[in-house]
Amino acid sequence: MSGPERWHSLEEIAEYLGVSQDTIHRWIRTKNMPAHKVGRLWKFDVSEVNAWVKSGKAGESTEEN
Repeated sequence: MSGPERWHSLEEIAEYLGVSQDTIHRWIRTKNMPAHKVGRLWKFDVSEVNAWVKSGKAGESTEEN
């Protein structure tokens, strides 16, 4: 039995996905990327991010692209 999954920072998620931090901010704003605001910081649950990417939502076209 393992402990709870830890929350990841915006910087860690950007590196994990191989994109810029600006891209992560844009995806939060325009593509409903799963992210949680903790104070002034964005935090991410990797399993939520993986499910979001696998659902194809990261590749959907938006008007801002």
